[in-house]
Amino acid sequence: MTSKKARTLDFEQALAELEAVVERLEHGELPLEDALKQFERGIELARSCQVSLQQAEQKVEILLQKTAEAEPEPFETDE
Repeated sequence: MTSKKARTLDFEQALAELEAVVERLEHGELPLEDALKQFERGIELARSCQVSLQQAEQKVEILLQKTAEAEPEPFETDE
């Protein structure tokens, strides 16, 4: 699976999938190759969640810094 798929999921979907991946890995019953694939997917999902959280934090920071007289400005992402 590619990181592109992780980015198309919203935060809640990515987090739910990440939790499922962690659960499968914690059982320790996967063959090594499958465990590595699951681990790789987990990393992609964790990064996707991290980006979503950073974007949300940036939006909150922008909103908290605004005053009544402030003009709207575009939100910039790192992507």
